[in-house]
Amino acid sequence: MTTTMEKIEAVIDEIRPAVRADGGDVELVSYDPEEGLVELRLVGACHSCPYSLLTLKGGIEHRLRSVLPEVKTVVAV
Repeated sequence: MTTTMEKIEAVIDEIRPAVRADGGDVELVSYDPEEGLVELRLVGACHSCPYSLLTLKGGIEHRLRSVLPEVKTVVAV
């Protein structure tokens, strides 16, 4: 049986090549199933990029929520 954390990692793995192409990366920090909250760490170029919020909300959160309805919010930590 695949856990939600494994499913989240799989979606991040799909997104990761595009993020790495811009010199950054994404790390899954935690998932709170009660809140539907995913915490990610943006590293490399993404850490200080002015577009990181757009990447996080418009890209990663949108994709996670479309694949995993249990995910409600994604935040950077």
